[in-house]
Amino acid sequence: MDNSILEAVEARLPQLRGLNAIVAFDCGDDGSIVVDATGPTPEISDDDVSDADCILKISQANLQKLITGKLDPMLAFTLGKLKVKGSMGIAAKLSSMLD
Repeated sequence: MDNSILEAVEARLPQLRGLNAIVAFDCGDDGSIVVDATGPTPEISDDDVSDADCILKISQANLQKLITGKLDPMLAFTLGKLKVKGSMGIAAKLSSMLD
């Protein structure tokens, strides 16, 4: 996983307080990031992607665009650039928290 993406996700962690879920960004061969937002302070964890309540399958390039605000999450989903496995409710809540 690209370090700039990890740093960008870490910078957004405070916005995920209250999500009460484990979310994984699965970038295929480029790796994955698992965010545990079940506790008082969200953190990047080394949990297995399969432990996540919601898995977002997205390319590393599109994840970078999503985090920097250059790609709208709903548009990415509609165009098939973002696939959601698990709770759609958590994905929607995550989207609104990152805006």
